[in-house]
Amino acid sequence: MIHHTMIVAFDRPIPPSELEQYLKEFEELVTGSGLVDSCAVRPHLRVPGDDHAPVAVADAIVRLGVADLDALNASFAMPGVGEFVARWQARHPYKAIWANHEPLS
Repeated sequence: MIHHTMIVAFDRPIPPSELEQYLKEFEELVTGSGLVDSCAVRPHLRVPGDDHAPVAVADAIVRLGVADLDALNASFAMPGVGEFVARWQARHPYKAIWANHEPLS
């Protein structure tokens, strides 16, 4: 099992309803692809210390579970992902950082 954990940070504040829609559409896209074994999406829980983050503050975190590196590579080309990214980048530009790793603990 390989996990792909992605942190999403929108360039400007995004309304909670829009963030909820982003996460819902992302989850539907990846779970409907047949390429992932699991998917978890959550909004970031803001705390006062976020004001002192040295790089960025997340708006959301996403974790995909895939069988192996071949499945992970295939997930980057899943049908519809390019359109999803382009549509959301046009509405609410964002940046993402991710880590590919074995399950933690």
